[in-house]
Amino acid sequence: MFETLMNYLQYPFVRYALIVGILIAVCSSLLGVTLVLKRFSFIGDGLSHVAFGAMAIAAVLNLTNQNIIVMPVTIVSAVLLLRAGQNAKIKGDAAIAMISVGALAFGYLLMNIFSTSSNLSGDVCSTLFGSTTFLTLSLSNVVTCSVISAIVVIVFLLFYNKIFAVTFDEGFATAAGTGAKRYNLLIAVMIAVVIVMAMNLVGSLMISALVIFPAISSMRIFKSFKSVTIFSVILSVICAVTGMLISILAGTPVGSTIVAANVGAFFLCSLIGLFHK
Repeated sequence: MFETLMNYLQYPFVRYALIVGILIAVCSSLLGVTLVLKRFSFIGDGLSHVAFGAMAIAAVLNLTNQNIIVMPVTIVSAVLLLRAGQNAKIKGDAAIAMISVGALAFGYLLMNIFSTSSNLSGDVCSTLFGSTTFLTLSLSNVVTCSVISAIVVIVFLLFYNKIFAVTFDEGFATAAGTGAKRYNLLIAVMIAVVIVMAMNLVGSLMISALVIFPAISSMRIFKSFKSVTIFSVILSVICAVTGMLISILAGTPVGSTIVAANVGAFFLCSLIGLFHK
């Protein structure tokens, strides 16, 4: 098996897939801790459905570069979700449910009405659960993902203290003049960008797993924000690499295998947490 793996790693597309998978895992886990602690875990799920709807519109318009529509629409939706979640009449979970279900239904409806594909069910399935085209990434895709990931990581590190303050006590952060609304907006924009990047890796229905599982797994062992964040990143990368390698060797779906690795890691961390206490 080791020899087979080494043979696969000789191919550039396998190395590209691993690099992009690691970058996405790092970014999603960094932001995941904040989203889980702010009880906005399902924002990833909601935004992924919005991205699906935007991809449907881009497909109907026959755009070669779908990110021209997908990225702006997802970012705007992240801002709207944030604002709606702060509305006393519409709670955060209700806003996410409204936008995500509406976008998913709207996207599927458009694909059915205007689709010119002979394999509509296959296109929808690959979008929802991850596409095998992830293993045919080009060097330009890797460079683009690397640049975006570097920006996300740098921004997170630069504003780490502000994000920490907004995460744990938004009211106090606002009173202290931190500008909580600006940093909430920054978090929303970053998670929207990461979700669009992750669409081809795990699909729109499984993106939440990359955001949520590493964070809650880390919280089973560690208690401090810094420790949870660091271990979350490490665990997310391990699960992403493990899932992709198993997928390549066993021929299983990439997204589902990565999520399965995260689920396994969660149970392992929960077990360790019982003895750690």
